[in-house]
Amino acid sequence: MAAAVGLAAGPVGAADLQIEVAGLRNADGTVYAAVCTEDQFLQPACTYFGSAPATNGIISVTGVPPGTYAVQVIHDENGNQTLDRPGLLPTEGMGFSRDAPMRFGPPRWRDASFALDEPGATVRLSMRYFQ
Repeated sequence: MAAAVGLAAGPVGAADLQIEVAGLRNADGTVYAAVCTEDQFLQPACTYFGSAPATNGIISVTGVPPGTYAVQVIHDENGNQTLDRPGLLPTEGMGFSRDAPMRFGPPRWRDASFALDEPGATVRLSMRYFQ
């Protein structure tokens, strides 16, 4: 989930996905969101992504075609465009669609995935902090 860049217009029938992030612990930095297919899930980059200042907590991702996806977000508090993880646990926040549980590791695809069928959809999730 590296720095987000401008997104090109998506394919016909593509949806605009709004991601609402609750539970940000402060307004520092940027929130990055990646909308991932199963093959891309938990990887550093996904085809569809966006960002917003942490003061907002709402990220719009445009041009996402209908399909099954999972959203992964990070709260980059220090502006280095990465999830800081100096040890076992990250020092910055992260979250997943459907508030997928993280049990001794990252969530499973089936717990985070959802069907995107219509334009104008909204995904709500909560940010989690471990330190």
